[in-house]
Amino acid sequence: MTAAEAKGKIQELTNQINHHNELYYQKSKSEISDYEFDQLLVKLQDLEKEFPAFRLPDSPTQRVGGSITKEFASVVHQYPMLSLGNTYSAEELKEFDARVAKGLDGDAYEYFCELKFDGVSISLTYENGLLTRAVTGAMVCAVMM
Repeated sequence: MTAAEAKGKIQELTNQINHHNELYYQKSKSEISDYEFDQLLVKLQDLEKEFPAFRLPDSPTQRVGGSITKEFASVVHQYPMLSLGNTYSAEELKEFDARVAKGLDGDAYEYFCELKFDGVSISLTYENGLLTRAVTGAMVCAVMM
């Protein structure tokens, strides 16, 4: 792939990803599956790695999700809510396990796995035993006083 082709493909993928983020985060709609979206993002990441001069500061690879809806108040999280990584092959699972084993330096461990549901992360704040704030990674779900 030439540099000019890469620049064009990076722009095309960026536009596609931004379009799908807009639908998902602002209109609560999806035209493609999560897997298809993730594959667009992987292609963009790969091209930006191969052609770093064409990676834009506002690239979808440099941020989590889309723009924040204006329907909810914004808050500053006490601890960052980070995205989970995606895994689509046995090889990626083996690589993950190798990193875990190395990090635990021989300590015994086991896994508990369940399906990932998008948009269900939550941060709960309790003060004096009372729930005072419930927020997702991007928006306030509820404020209780």
